[in-house]
Amino acid sequence: MKLNTNSNAYIIIYSAVLVVIVAFLLAFVYQALKPMQDANVALDVKKQILYSLNIRDLDGAEAEAKYAELVNDTMEFAGQKILMAEINEEPIMIFEMKGMGLWGGISGYMSTHFDPETMDLKVYGAYFNHESETAGLGAEIKDSQEWQEKFIGKRIIATNDNGKDRVVLSVVKKVDDPETQVDCVTGATLTSNGVDEMIKRTFGIWTGEYDLDIDEGELKMMLIKSCLGKDSISDAELEKMLKVRKVKEEE
Repeated sequence: MKLNTNSNAYIIIYSAVLVVIVAFLLAFVYQALKPMQDANVALDVKKQILYSLNIRDLDGAEAEAKYAELVNDTMEFAGQKILMAEINEEPIMIFEMKGMGLWGGISGYMSTHFDPETMDLKVYGAYFNHESETAGLGAEIKDSQEWQEKFIGKRIIATNDNGKDRVVLSVVKKVDDPETQVDCVTGATLTSNGVDEMIKRTFGIWTGEYDLDIDEGELKMMLIKSCLGKDSISDAELEKMLKVRKVKEEE
């Protein structure tokens, strides 16, 4: 009996078999390439972290080696990812940041260190990324190394007249305080506002400006660890280092 290739049954069966075969092939290719894709994603993250340490223009192998050399620990604290690095025997804390821009998510890494003279927490370096900001405008938070470098040396936390610690590092339209402020990206006010809010939320954990469930003992131990080598630290020295006060719940 001759097969009727024009029948509805044949067309349906043929299409179903073809779909199954294609789906199988796509799944096979995806699984085969997934390890390589995961490795590329991991390498990209490491490069972003190195960018925040002001280390750029390294290829894959060089970036992997430099990252392994500098970044020596990772901590999760109150939902934040904090990496520890050491450069020229100076401890560096690297904060992962996540927020929202104009059209989608934004992220980045900000490296911090203590000013040896004032013991203020300051920016060592910064790198920002985005998902879908406008090219030439909001996308400049990622594309402009010059803009990212404006954050270097800025003070992050300060105590106001009422004795309260506040995140003072900010992105503004007009800089009035060069010690703590960075000009927003021209033509990208909303994206810049997103970067500003992302910074405030990232470091607001230390000042109590955001309602987070913080265990004071865990906070203190993390800061001790950040000193790289200290087994203990006095309350006075702890407050001087980061000007962190006790986070009290509102009654």
